[in-house]
Amino acid sequence: MKAQKTFLFIFIITCIFSCLKKSIKVDILIKNGIVFSGIDSIPRYVSIAIKDDKIIFIGDATKTKISPTKTIDANGLIVSPGFIDPHTHADEDLADAKQSHNQPFLFQGVTTVVVGNDGNSLFPTSKYKDLFKNNGIGTNAVLLVGHGTIRKQVMGNSDELATDIDIEKMQNLIQQEMDAGAFGMSTGLFYAPGSYSNTKEIIALAKIVAKNDGIYDTHLRDESSFTNGLIPAIEEAIEIGRQAKLPIHISHIKCLGIDVWNQSNAVIQLIENAQKEGIEITANQYPYEASATGLKSAVVPRWAESGGKDSLFIRYNNPKLRNKILADTKANITRRGGPDKLLIIKAVDSAIVGENLLEISKALNISPEEAVFKIIATGYVKVASFNMNINDITNFMKQDWVVTGSDGGSGHPRKYGSFPRKYRKYVIEDKIIDLASFINNSSAKTAEIYKIPNRGKLIEGYYADIIIFNPQTFKDKADYIDAFQFAEGLVCSIINGKISIEEGVFLDAMNGKILTK
Repeated sequence: MKAQKTFLFIFIITCIFSCLKKSIKVDILIKNGIVFSGIDSIPRYVSIAIKDDKIIFIGDATKTKISPTKTIDANGLIVSPGFIDPHTHADEDLADAKQSHNQPFLFQGVTTVVVGNDGNSLFPTSKYKDLFKNNGIGTNAVLLVGHGTIRKQVMGNSDELATDIDIEKMQNLIQQEMDAGAFGMSTGLFYAPGSYSNTKEIIALAKIVAKNDGIYDTHLRDESSFTNGLIPAIEEAIEIGRQAKLPIHISHIKCLGIDVWNQSNAVIQLIENAQKEGIEITANQYPYEASATGLKSAVVPRWAESGGKDSLFIRYNNPKLRNKILADTKANITRRGGPDKLLIIKAVDSAIVGENLLEISKALNISPEEAVFKIIATGYVKVASFNMNINDITNFMKQDWVVTGSDGGSGHPRKYGSFPRKYRKYVIEDKIIDLASFINNSSAKTAEIYKIPNRGKLIEGYYADIIIFNPQTFKDKADYIDAFQFAEGLVCSIINGKISIEEGVFLDAMNGKILTK
């Protein structure tokens, strides 16, 4: 009898405390989902509560009195941190009020994009930060300052080596852009005018970035055998990190062209040796066998385009230089696997889009290398270049220091499909990596690399950048024939605590922010 009274007393007291317990009022409660935090290797079955722009609760909601304005039932769905894309060309889209929603990335599950890559950034940073804010942006954005952009401000398109005075001017501009909020500096050492710089110049500028706790993001000087070669290009990146004492991030790491196929093991060994030395070095990768770039950048020799397009055609029309230009162009076409491996994906003349260089040259009854100059004379032309080996792709993908990136620009399906393609093909179908690794190296790891505070992980107190996707239907639809198809299977996207995509439908919401360190 005494035990029954004691039990009844405890029960009554518990009920009283339960009733007195103040409920937590939240904006959004996500329940019943399969939750990957961005750092764990196995999921948890927990609820997530969001208030304003932060995650304020993760746990068993049945044991806590939570009063949500909106409840999302994620039963059978995967809940993860929003993906962070470290290499995009979304700059122009974000600057255009009609495109700043950034839907091609949103529907992949991307909640933050890095812009200003390959040495090419909008300038000045302060102006475009204001423009992005005024237009509103659909995703968060991390800004880099482009080395090529800065070099043009000081030296134009000249192929001259920078003098000490030139370098000092560039250093001042780099500092200006870092002060305006850039997270670091990018280089496009394969592209003019970045290709005209030497390592000394890059180290001098990288030291300014290092003083500002920034990152050095590089498109290598060579990913193939066009100039100094893949291995020396990796060694140059490492040396920049060693001398400037800052983190190095290699954008879209690859072995491009048959000359360097199966060199991924050598590249991995070089990088891991540098890591043991104490140099922070990571990379990103897009999950496609074809790269994409301008036709001129892909096959025209750099020496011939010094000074810009007008200078290129002055040299091309010079009988003393024409044969040399054509010979070098032919060699570069061969490096990329031949003219049939170069597919036109964007051009002023829409009639040639979807045709390869060999087909076009036959129609014109001229050699492929001559056809290059006929084509680029009409304006900017972009090609997909089918020149990578699947063994190298998967070898890089399995490294824990390689994160997912899209290199997303118009014409290539990677702008619309990189993240869901990696999930569908390399997690579900080919089982190259597991689901947790895919999520972690698409979110938390990238946030750590770029030193983005309080994002990329599902942790209480972090910003609520969260996606929910259907594990059965999350996939890419864009291909090389139609590169402009949104991905499928993303159920919900929450950015800074507000819903951007609900039940697979974009809500025309501009919930993104310009991020700061």
